[in-house]
Amino acid sequence: MVKEFREFIMRGNVIDLAVAVVIGAAFGAVITSFVADILTPLLGLIGIPDFSGAAFTVGEAEVRYGLFLNALISFLLIALAIFLFVIKPMNALEQRRQRGGEETPTTKTCTECATEIPFTARRCPNCTQPQVA
Repeated sequence: MVKEFREFIMRGNVIDLAVAVVIGAAFGAVITSFVADILTPLLGLIGIPDFSGAAFTVGEAEVRYGLFLNALISFLLIALAIFLFVIKPMNALEQRRQRGGEETPTTKTCTECATEIPFTARRCPNCTQPQVA
């Protein structure tokens, strides 16, 4: 049983998953800090207040809807930050990679004998007919 467990743990996909979780947690901390420490304070410049103190009382229960509004704003800012700094650059990189993947043709078909000849050939080596550029 110990041997099977050791083999399971040492599989590549388990290690990859562990690394992904650790890196994901670190990346999440960076994005959360960016939003909490940089973007959220800047909201005051455009007139969006801190809602953390907003609440009302119903009987003996205090409903702190301001904390919910702050969490909603943080969620939207996190989504915006991920979109702008991860998704957009990755989409641009993928488009650039796909554009670079289009190969220029190396052969063409002879207009007279229909054989494949080099793209730069000016005369067909099979039928000796001149080729149109």
